[in-house]
Amino acid sequence: MEWTETRVDQLRQLWGDGLTASQIAEKLGGVSRNAVIGKAHRLGLSSRPSPIKRKMIPLAAVSERMCQWPIGDPGDPEFHFCGKPALHGRPYCEDHCTAAYRKKSENSTQAAANR
Repeated sequence: MEWTETRVDQLRQLWGDGLTASQIAEKLGGVSRNAVIGKAHRLGLSSRPSPIKRKMIPLAAVSERMCQWPIGDPGDPEFHFCGKPALHGRPYCEDHCTAAYRKKSENSTQAAANR
């Protein structure tokens, strides 16, 4: 596939219309999603936010009963906490407790294996 002037113009138009890279690749035909992203980058087309919508919970709104697992870099404006309901007596939701805590038997087995 060659990036002709016509195809580049189509890419610019579709990108400006807000289509995803996959949708643009499909419309152009014979080009991959990654090729579209690469060309858009080389053309200096504006980046767009991720299509994955995240529920942003302001830092001040986090309560004791909400999961306080940090998401992202604290210096980033999009930094936030998980915010799902926390387990009783824990600062995190079930998923993040699983990541944060290990059962005593798991710790003993792992420590023994490391000796």
